[in-house]
Amino acid sequence: MGKGAAIIPSDGRVVAPVNGTVETVFDTLHAIGLKSEEGVEILIHIGLDTVKLGGKHFKAHVKSGDHVTVGTLLVEANLEKIKEEGYDVITPVIVSNSFDYGDVLAVTGQDVKAGDDLLKVVK
Repeated sequence: MGKGAAIIPSDGRVVAPVNGTVETVFDTLHAIGLKSEEGVEILIHIGLDTVKLGGKHFKAHVKSGDHVTVGTLLVEANLEKIKEEGYDVITPVIVSNSFDYGDVLAVTGQDVKAGDDLLKVVK
């Protein structure tokens, strides 16, 4: 799929990590695809195997084609309910067009909050 990082969310608010366009909001609301203004394609997948929830416990705040800026609320997920259903909430953030770049470096070993750098794409 590409290089990236995974986060363990502290709350259920998934916000845009870049300025760009919403390319895809999956019907099941568990994943969203973005394209940054610089052309970086990002997939945010909320939880593991959460597609099986069929959208339950997720609420989308954007749709395909929407322009977003860093910090725009994309999706809200009820993490406690997702965990109660037996799913892990670890959230991969993947650069799906990694092959277009020299490298994708992840910030690791530290807490990050909305607006912090998580990934650095190297040309």
